[in-house]
Amino acid sequence: MTPLIGRTRARGVETLSLDSPHTRNALSSALVAELTDALKRCGEDPGVRAVLLTHTGNTFCAGADLRDPPPAEAFTGLLELIVRLPKPVAARVDGHVRAGGLGLLGACDLSIASTAATFAFTEVRVGVAPAVIALPLRPRVDPRALARYCLTGERFDAREAARIGLVTAAAGEEGPDEALAPVLDGLRRAAPQALARTKELLTVKVLEAFTEDAGGMSRLTASLFSQPDAREGMTAFLERRDPAWVL
Repeated sequence: MTPLIGRTRARGVETLSLDSPHTRNALSSALVAELTDALKRCGEDPGVRAVLLTHTGNTFCAGADLRDPPPAEAFTGLLELIVRLPKPVAARVDGHVRAGGLGLLGACDLSIASTAATFAFTEVRVGVAPAVIALPLRPRVDPRALARYCLTGERFDAREAARIGLVTAAAGEEGPDEALAPVLDGLRRAAPQALARTKELLTVKVLEAFTEDAGGMSRLTASLFSQPDAREGMTAFLERRDPAWVL
């Protein structure tokens, strides 16, 4: 089987690339399992100072693979793993991000998005809710903006994503790699144990959300995916038509 996660390393930074461009890097069961395994290996490897999560193709992540969605518990576990990993996880976004892909960004410690990046919480448009991804996002994203974009499914750009706290910064004309360079250099200059302890301090509220709500959000997601609205929404999406409820 062709790997779905690319791996390279440069000066202590392990780059993990979502590498399924033919599915727009959708979160399939296999991709979630491979990314989980790769992150666990990074967490245990003393040669890894930080992780950079990026992608191939023009889409960072299209959200759940509607043909092969991962179990809700597996995706919840992946997001919690990113938050708990004793190494900083940064994201490089140079394309579109939808639904569950925004959960990945919410779990990351740092993220830079290019002018090519667009974002949307599309769950309501296919008959479900952004339940699991709310765990890392609610403590970090402006609540009024989160309400607007989760309820409407509107698309927004990198500058707006930075304004509301979804990403750390929007890259300008220099592009995401140049914008990331001082960030990665700073991580390379930091002591490993100091990084781990500092990350623990900064993720307390996010981890509280997982401790208190992870089980309920996973059950809610599984329940919603079995409802008639979700079946109609996913069928409409695959058939490239509006769902029956659109006015």
